[in-house]
Amino acid sequence: MTRNVSSLPAWLGGACLAGLLCLNPAGALDAAASDCAVKTDKAGKRLPYETLRNDIDDAKMSGKKIEIRNGGFGSAMTAHPDNPKQFYAMTDRGPNAKFKGGHGKGKIFPTPDYTPRIGLFEVKDDGAVVLVKTILLKRPDGTPISGLPNSSGLGGTGETPYDVAGEVVAVDASKPYDKDANPMRLDDYGLDGEGLVALKDGTFWVSDEYGPHIVHFDAEGREIDRINAFAGDKRSSRKLPAEFAKRRPNRGMEGLAITPDEKTLVGVMQSTMRNPDKSVQKQDVTRIVTVNLEDGEVSQYLYRQEKPANSNSEIAALSDDAFILIERDGKFLKKDPKAMKRVYGISLKSGTDLEKVKGEGLVQDEKLGLLIDGETIEQAVMENGWEGLAAKGIKPVEKKLVVDMVEQVGYPHDKMEGLWIIDGKTLGVLNDDDFALWQTKGKLHQKYLDDKTIDGNTLYIVGADLSAK
Repeated sequence: MTRNVSSLPAWLGGACLAGLLCLNPAGALDAAASDCAVKTDKAGKRLPYETLRNDIDDAKMSGKKIEIRNGGFGSAMTAHPDNPKQFYAMTDRGPNAKFKGGHGKGKIFPTPDYTPRIGLFEVKDDGAVVLVKTILLKRPDGTPISGLPNSSGLGGTGETPYDVAGEVVAVDASKPYDKDANPMRLDDYGLDGEGLVALKDGTFWVSDEYGPHIVHFDAEGREIDRINAFAGDKRSSRKLPAEFAKRRPNRGMEGLAITPDEKTLVGVMQSTMRNPDKSVQKQDVTRIVTVNLEDGEVSQYLYRQEKPANSNSEIAALSDDAFILIERDGKFLKKDPKAMKRVYGISLKSGTDLEKVKGEGLVQDEKLGLLIDGETIEQAVMENGWEGLAAKGIKPVEKKLVVDMVEQVGYPHDKMEGLWIIDGKTLGVLNDDDFALWQTKGKLHQKYLDDKTIDGNTLYIVGADLSAK
């Protein structure tokens, strides 16, 4: 992976003097040809933000208001295909917080009309990160989508949208909620975006936590195609295996990559799916799915997490077979010194393709996927462990630690969700700041890293051996 250093900001490169990237004798970036060490940016660079609203009382700080920031660009991150100074980052569904109201479990949406978006960012020569433009995500007819939940049968899992007063978000916001006359407002085009791919033709693929859906957007953010697991969804030109509809709520397809030839999408589920039900969800078995965009062929692989119920938060391609993947917990380092934020390298060829494996007791079920002696993969691991899978000839992809962000930079954030491959020896890492909004027991308050520091999107540059194995 070679790039001309003249197009890179000074704080990222320039011989060995600036320190982060390295030059070969020809004056180009080439990690393999250079013995210059890559330094680590421990402080990080804050991304810019605007204020969405600042009129909500902070439940933890009397007399103060919450500043909800727009912001929120850390749910996914990917390199610009042509400009090494730029990267894209994406928001999720918008500011939200867990809440249980009079109409069941759901989320508070302080800005229910928020439109999920992609931001194009550029790193300037002085190290500042600027927002170049914003791309709002839209329906095929060009109207903006929202981040509100989908209806049942298209990815909805019964989450009720509430406003800050604890009232159901209704179709007509000027009138009270009524199940029949003024029902709750849902959005079948709504996305909780978590994975992002930028193609050379200017278009984007986005994966989300609701369906999961994988949606193709044009350069202006208008939907042009969709992939999901719902047989009745006529918008979807290709289908994911049906079992992917059994994602755990808020832990859907958290990462998305595309192979260098732009022919195959690769998505990773955040955590163990509810396959067949939620009794199996708190395990270390997760799934990776590949979709060939030319013929629709699908493959599936297993990824074994370091700890049960961890989160796989992003995936990026090094080659057609080799990928890097974020695995993390949800802890703040300030509160728990054992907080885990890591990047692993994986090889798909090292794992078993669940769509092709054959053997005694192995049967493909249309709704549940591969069954082992009548049990789903998740059930089989829960009852017999990974050894039981191995006995059937099924093994997860091999993994190798690439970066431990806690060790390298003392990573202070709870979420690590963006990966930017800068060159073969350097990574950009971005956190999700949740729009600087947090909640405790359904009460809204500001999201702080410590007593004084409000969480914010922060870009870290770290050295890493990204040579494809």
